[in-house]
Amino acid sequence: MNPFGGESPENYEQKCLCVLVLDVSASMQGAPIASLNQGLIDFQYEVIKDYTASNRLEVSIIIFGSEVWAIQPPALVSTFDMPQLTTRGSTKLVDAVRLAIKQIEDRKQWYKATGQNYYRPMIILMTDGEPDNDQDVKGLAMEIYHGVQNKKFLFYAIGVQNYNHAKLAQICHPATPPMPLDRLQFSAFFKWLSNSIGVITKSKEGEKISMPPVSGWTQMEL
Repeated sequence: MNPFGGESPENYEQKCLCVLVLDVSASMQGAPIASLNQGLIDFQYEVIKDYTASNRLEVSIIIFGSEVWAIQPPALVSTFDMPQLTTRGSTKLVDAVRLAIKQIEDRKQWYKATGQNYYRPMIILMTDGEPDNDQDVKGLAMEIYHGVQNKKFLFYAIGVQNYNHAKLAQICHPATPPMPLDRLQFSAFFKWLSNSIGVITKSKEGEKISMPPVSGWTQMEL
């Protein structure tokens, strides 16, 4: 069964899928969620300004609190209004990332079925807390490790203020440990992400690329 129904491609440019997995648990209330919402708006604006990226980047948004919600299916960023996020509940982080992994596999099948080439998809996890106690952290860590090793996707985790670095590091691939967000520099991060996607979407198959420096929003290097 095709999870995307009868959807037709907007164009046949090579696609780059970015799944944003965003923590909207209660601890993100106030300044953090406000800064995240502004960062998302800035991200959309920056991508739309880049003609190549705007025709190749597909964004999906999954949010998690006490439950997991896929609030924006994969689509070119110029074709949807950026949602306004609100906080709710606890931290079903593992369930959210697993949904992102499934979404990537489904989207790859759709790309193939519709004759579209694609870059390696990426998952961006942003969280300020620890997964709920019932979440299978070890199982997810293995899925991420094998997915990254087998070049199925890229995985980056961004830790928002007061996050548990050791716990988040358990989930990440050893080559890409969690990166702490400096204060609430969401807009700076999404500026870096849009610039990075601009580099990726202008690259050719097998070409080595240099990503923009991350010093504007974190102290760690990729």
